[in-house]
Amino acid sequence: MTENAERDRVAETPTALQGSFRLLFTGGALWALVVVALWVGALDGAWTLPTAMEPLAWHQHEMLFGYLGAVIAGFLSAAIPNWTGRPAVTGWPVAAFVGLWVAARLAVLFSAIVPPLFGAALDVGFLLALLGYAARQIFAAGNRNKPILIVLLLFAAACGLDHAAAMGMTADPAIGMRAGFALVLMLIAIIGGRIIPAFTHNWLTKHGRTDGLPTMANRFDHAVLAVTAIALAGWVFALAAHPVAWLLLCAGALHAVRLTRWAGLRAVADPLVFVLHVAYAWLPAGLLLLGAATLWPIVPVSSAMHALGAGVMAAMTLAVMTRATRGHTGRPLEADGATIAIYVLVNLGALLRVAAPLLPLDYMLSIRLAGGLWGGAFLLFVLVYGRMALRRPAKGQA
Repeated sequence: MTENAERDRVAETPTALQGSFRLLFTGGALWALVVVALWVGALDGAWTLPTAMEPLAWHQHEMLFGYLGAVIAGFLSAAIPNWTGRPAVTGWPVAAFVGLWVAARLAVLFSAIVPPLFGAALDVGFLLALLGYAARQIFAAGNRNKPILIVLLLFAAACGLDHAAAMGMTADPAIGMRAGFALVLMLIAIIGGRIIPAFTHNWLTKHGRTDGLPTMANRFDHAVLAVTAIALAGWVFALAAHPVAWLLLCAGALHAVRLTRWAGLRAVADPLVFVLHVAYAWLPAGLLLLGAATLWPIVPVSSAMHALGAGVMAAMTLAVMTRATRGHTGRPLEADGATIAIYVLVNLGALLRVAAPLLPLDYMLSIRLAGGLWGGAFLLFVLVYGRMALRRPAKGQA
């Protein structure tokens, strides 16, 4: 197909179906908001969730495999055509793929009514469909990003393991959750190490600031990733082991040093770049808290988990989704007031949730406030960036 014919084919497709990222970013953000609202209400005793999972297990599963599964799929649907030079998937396959994700979310939520195995099959099936698409495109183009296929396979396996745990089929009820968490954190560490210094370098050189540029990936970064992989693997399989705690502390300290090498403070004038540094800062903070929680019980494990989940995972995905949506819909790579508000709200919400167990405030009041701030970021993303993704840009805007 010629380039002009491909452009015409895409132009004739409804905007919402011109790449999975449009619906998955919007739907994923909306689902994150719904999950937090349902979880806070259940925790407060306002209602009972219609899922066969324990409420906390459902909350963790849906944020990890539901929300993040959608974001990963959306990111890859936008990135793979750039990596491979092959046409983006559009039209009815996009509708079917997103429909599978929606069906999985509903089946897991209503698994007290729908057989849990059915929801598990849909859930894992969505991730395997993503793996099949990515493998076909990457192998057909001979692209170098084949390691991402291994991560997707392991993430699908972790999702299946989490379902098995919820059905009482594993000795450790949280091993699937920890495995999925570890894989996402490694993805953030690897991809963040590529894009953050690169985007910062590009912005600084564009503005003529060629002194003190970010240090690009070298042997130090490889050592940081190796230590992190070992520490997280130990955490997945030996949760309470003190040597693992010290490895997590070491990994957290190394990531803090890594972040200082990327010249983030020099790019504070560009929110789209600076927010990536702020989001990444949650990674060393969370790893340090996770290690400390094992060694010193005064540090709550929930604070560590929310620094990694509500902090680095949420802030980084919102940073990437805002930038990718702008870039792939022809909008300028500039942060307006709404975008800055999204960044502020998600980080404030994460900070309050991490601090909640230690504050002199009523615990549930802190949780409600944190959920409101954090959920506000996702609501604003849906309202602003959902509209941006699902509508054609006005003339002269693209």
